Amino acid sequence: MTTSPTVPAFPTQTDVLIVGAGPAGLTLAASLAQLGVDHVLIDRNTGVQPGSKAAAVQPRALEYLERIGAADRLIQVGDRGRGFRLHDRERTLLSASYDNLDTPYPYVLLVSQQTTEEHLLLRLHELGGTVHRGHRFLGHSPDFPGVTATIAGPDGTLRAVSARYLVGCDGVHSGVRTATGIGFPGDAPQQLVAIADVRLNPGGGDAIAKEDTTFFLSPDGMLLVSPLAGGQHRIVAPAPGTAKPTAADIEQLLVDRGPRTDDVRVMEVVSASTYRVQERVAERFREGPVFLAGDAAHTHSPAGGQGMNTGIQDAGNLAWKLQAVLTGLAPAALLDTYHHERHPVAADLVSFTSQFAKLATLRDPAGALLRDNVLAAAASTPRFTDWITTKLSQLDLGYTQEPDLGAPRVGQRVPPGTVPPAGLRWTLAVPGDGDPHDHAALAVRHVRRLPTSLLVRPDGYLAGHSVPTTAGDVLHRLRDYLPTR
Repeated sequence: MTTSPTVPAFPTQTDVLIVGAGPAGLTLAASLAQLGVDHVLIDRNTGVQPGSKAAAVQPRALEYLERIGAADRLIQVGDRGRGFRLHDRERTLLSASYDNLDTPYPYVLLVSQQTTEEHLLLRLHELGGTVHRGHRFLGHSPDFPGVTATIAGPDGTLRAVSARYLVGCDGVHSGVRTATGIGFPGDAPQQLVAIADVRLNPGGGDAIAKEDTTFFLSPDGMLLVSPLAGGQHRIVAPAPGTAKPTAADIEQLLVDRGPRTDDVRVMEVVSASTYRVQERVAERFREGPVFLAGDAAHTHSPAGGQGMNTGIQDAGNLAWKLQAVLTGLAPAALLDTYHHERHPVAADLVSFTSQFAKLATLRDPAGALLRDNVLAAAASTPRFTDWITTKLSQLDLGYTQEPDLGAPRVGQRVPPGTVPPAGLRWTLAVPGDGDPHDHAALAVRHVRRLPTSLLVRPDGYLAGHSVPTTAGDVLHRLRDYLPTR
């Protein structure tokens, strides 16, 4: 499925050099290809890596992937989970259902990161892009107005690439971040996590998690179980040692921390590994012509299935801004808003997942009992369950400081059901009836019962309301609707 087209000769210059072909890098490359921006994507690995950590694509990420044509086929190969559950081995303490979310994707898509990357790569190939595999980033030097990067090819040959912009999507140990001198403050809790994709005995999975990702809370520690496509289950738990967990180890985790049942057996370990949790956010997401996205910019506890999804949205935020500046549509200062919009999102994410992980791993019996009772009581409050579902689905994310008074707020997400997306074009939504028509940078959509005209950014956030209702007027004033610091 991911067979690469003929890879062209390695270029010596480009508008955007992307280092790292994980979810963030592939999303950014596919977005830039769709926007017609010249770019080069390199990765040190020879192919998509198996056994990746992420196993859930949230609704907000799916909304963006739909804009670049990568959602539909990914949905076809994944399983639709109804939401998340917290369980104390005896009872469900809290159930966060996605059923009523205001999105075309009211579910969490249960699919491995490997499969997500394969489909993003397929879409990139369809758009005419590729990945230069086996290429390692060694460093960069200023080369006004951009940088010159030194790249080692598969045979060890050194190459120099001049790029107007450099984007590090190269993970927690980012070489781009280190070479740029951007700090990565935070904590590295003494917590080793085991992660495994397994096949359970027939019927065994039903006793654990059939439709929902489930967090089991027990005196012996937390256990996360999530169904995956193809009859597999993802098992995640704090681990006592560094060794890759075996089938016997995983069965013991299920016995000690999972549901009280004797019916679960591990028939096959498809993949297994351990890793150490870190909770860090880069000091800056931009330093001149250099940007960070995905795990290179932020890393955190896996609680809640948020990391890969946040990296996808980093890419979605950055792609259209790079295109707008490179084409002269926007001033270079627009690129400052990438840090100012995405850094608070990452900081809040790390705080939220850290608190979630601490609650889930309480070992004190009295504290754990109090936690369980509070969660059970909160579960009966619709306002709380609504809050947790929008939080986990990432539909609450936005870039506005305005109070919610019921009116449209610049920077808030515009649900696709309110204004249908038009790829990565800006979208002018006009009240009333009429035929859709597209311009190079702007799509016009008529929406019945819309109280006022709306202008939507390429990443799905509100740029302005009560705007002119003719495309020419909006295009003439488009700079007025760009975000500012």
